[in-house]
Amino acid sequence: MKKQLIIALAFSIGAFSFAQKKELKIAEKAIRGTKYEEAKTALKQAEALMPSMDNKTKSKFYYLSGQALYAAGKGSLADIDQALVNLNKVEIGYSAEVNLLKQDIANGLLLKGNTAYEKKDFSDASVYFEKSYRVTERDTVFLYYAAATAVNVSEYDRALGLYEELKKLGYTGIANQYFATNVETQEEETFNNREMRDISVRAKTHIKPIERVSKSKKPEIVKNVALIYVSKGDNEKAIAAMKEARAESPDDVNLILSEANVHYKMGNTEEFKSLLQKATQMDPTNPELQYNLGVIASESNQTEEAKGYYEKAIELDPQYINAYINLAALVLKKEESIIEEMNGLGTSRADNKRYDELREERQNVYREATPYLSKALEIDSKSLSAAKTLMNIYSILGETEKHKSMKEKVATLEAEGAN
Repeated sequence: MKKQLIIALAFSIGAFSFAQKKELKIAEKAIRGTKYEEAKTALKQAEALMPSMDNKTKSKFYYLSGQALYAAGKGSLADIDQALVNLNKVEIGYSAEVNLLKQDIANGLLLKGNTAYEKKDFSDASVYFEKSYRVTERDTVFLYYAAATAVNVSEYDRALGLYEELKKLGYTGIANQYFATNVETQEEETFNNREMRDISVRAKTHIKPIERVSKSKKPEIVKNVALIYVSKGDNEKAIAAMKEARAESPDDVNLILSEANVHYKMGNTEEFKSLLQKATQMDPTNPELQYNLGVIASESNQTEEAKGYYEKAIELDPQYINAYINLAALVLKKEESIIEEMNGLGTSRADNKRYDELREERQNVYREATPYLSKALEIDSKSLSAAKTLMNIYSILGETEKHKSMKEKVATLEAEGAN
């Protein structure tokens, strides 16, 4: 009886082994013929026999499954993900084949990413670039591309995770770049590597070979991390990230301005002003910086200081319309105290005299503001706010013809839907 049982078991194991090999051969043949669905069916049947497979057969099964799911680039992203899972389970043999297939998968994903990018489908491009990196986790530049394209479509949470991963990996993006001048076009061209460049030089299609080292992308990465925190309203993390970014790129005026804006949003006016002044020292010919300092000074009731900043902005850019409008606003602000005093006067002879004096002061305020508003309207003939203010001023000053002309202009602008 024992002898018969051993024979029966041996026969059973042999049958399983035969079935496994048969299904794997069917799958292998189907893959060679690019009949991937047929291969998947055979592999599904073979999978049921997995418990009885030895490690070598299992490795073959996983390798063939990876091929079938990838389907020479035609598989879905979910299929590709599963293909990679299977390829990572290959333990015995097929190491060269697996590496080649993984590189093919990475290249295919990169190609799809480039295609999506050219179509400005940045969301899909980002996914493809990331997956291309995940295949081998060697080419970190693709992870950088994934983060950068995610920013393009405001997928900030996703971009933030990718940027943080790049920071942990110590990615800088610094690399040797290879160039040579095309003999026919006389234009400098970029090559993927030194070998390709040197081949072209030896073939005499290119001359003047040169190498350059690319700039570090770390300042850009930490800057984008900071800006993402700003967009998310996480001000504390934004400021911490900004300081890190500024440490990486201390001469970047835009980073200082970005940090200044975060402080402004948080109500840290003094810090905002301090950073603006620092930026102004670094970029003294920037009219926008002078204008923003004027805004802060005005909000702090530092009228003369604000006026000086606005005038400096105009000196740097005579067409800076907002500086003219804000100068007019500074002047017209004097009207508040004048009107308040006028409204508090009585009907005595002394009060009437003071009323006339205040009315003249008020009119002088309007006359002082008029040139700024006129210049603003000259720069932008569609400025409805400047036109309306001038219309009201001319009415109060009793300048009938100017009031009538400006009233017509206001009506025209309102009909056109101007702001």
